[in-house]
Amino acid sequence: MVLAFSLFFIGVYCNSLPFLLKKSNVKFTLTPIITGTDNYEKYLPLLKNKKVGIVTNQTGILTDKTHLVDFLLVKKINIKTIFAPEHGFRGTADAGEAIVDGKDLKTGLPIISLYGDNKKPKIAQLATIDIMVFDLQDVGARFYTYISSLHYVMEACAENGIPLLILDRPNPNGNIIDGPLLEKEFTSFVGMHPIPILHGMTIGEYGKMINGQKWLKNGAQCKLTVVPCINYDRKMEYNILIKPSPNLPNDQSINLYASLCLFEGTTVSVGRGTETQFQIFGSPFLSKEKFDFSFTPKPNFGAKDPMHNGIVCFGEDLTSYKKLHQLELKWLIKAYQNTTEKTEFFNSFFTKLAGTRKLQTQIESGVSEGKIRQSWQKDLTAFKKMRSKYLIY
Repeated sequence: MVLAFSLFFIGVYCNSLPFLLKKSNVKFTLTPIITGTDNYEKYLPLLKNKKVGIVTNQTGILTDKTHLVDFLLVKKINIKTIFAPEHGFRGTADAGEAIVDGKDLKTGLPIISLYGDNKKPKIAQLATIDIMVFDLQDVGARFYTYISSLHYVMEACAENGIPLLILDRPNPNGNIIDGPLLEKEFTSFVGMHPIPILHGMTIGEYGKMINGQKWLKNGAQCKLTVVPCINYDRKMEYNILIKPSPNLPNDQSINLYASLCLFEGTTVSVGRGTETQFQIFGSPFLSKEKFDFSFTPKPNFGAKDPMHNGIVCFGEDLTSYKKLHQLELKWLIKAYQNTTEKTEFFNSFFTKLAGTRKLQTQIESGVSEGKIRQSWQKDLTAFKKMRSKYLIY
């Protein structure tokens, strides 16, 4: 009797499972996602007997945590130079910190920084390179500078006739397209292209878009090959193997990053100098009566001199907040409305991050979040149409 009931229950559950999964709107897979880096059968033949340059950092690893550089050396690939983005090859530098050229202590390979004055590889730095490999874990936000580094690498490769190989990786915010589009006058290293704050593309797809839209200098295009991920589509949950930069320590911070990073253009701290970066926010100018959470930033790994160093900040704790599926503005609006220093709240960096002056004007004028979102929709619709030409997944 017990056995019969158990079999009946299992049958009902299994028959109901597709319905339950459909209702939950969560995508499950029984097969693991294979990143472009793990898809090495596709790219090793392209590197054989070539002099190779690599743009990578600590995120350039295979599933077993072997670094791409070490893996290629074991495979007898002739690596000539490592090119490092913001935060350096090992990913230990603060945001905005100067990165110097040097040598990798483990392999002895030369490292050239692509952050600071040398954002674009120079002709002399490419003289010994036959092919360039690009492997960085992006997080899907316009102002995360790895896609800016990709632009300059593509431009250098196009100008010097060097093919570029992007080893693709999933975008942990890959199903979100939201925010104002960048206006040309606000172009900078934290926003180089007319895209929304959250673009919903993998870095391989993004490279195809840079090429296809002819965003490189003089409309140049580089010879680009994208080694795709396997068993992946953008609706899947994707947990990164290693933090992509010092102040994005976990999946929660990566999900909140685009929404909270706008605070970096204000008097509000995003938790740099704590252990919960981009999961909390606060300021000494916010009222403790209306914000019952507090923290005190102190120098630590990734923040040698954090905003409001040693000063108590009042704000909100979002470490357990539900997963976002849009760019969230309510915290920014609430902080502005309740700050004691409204005239000092925004600084010039805010318009670079927002990509437009309009968002600041809307918030200062008391425009509702709904109407602010409505003002993006025409541009977002046009972007989605353009973006569709370059999607792989």
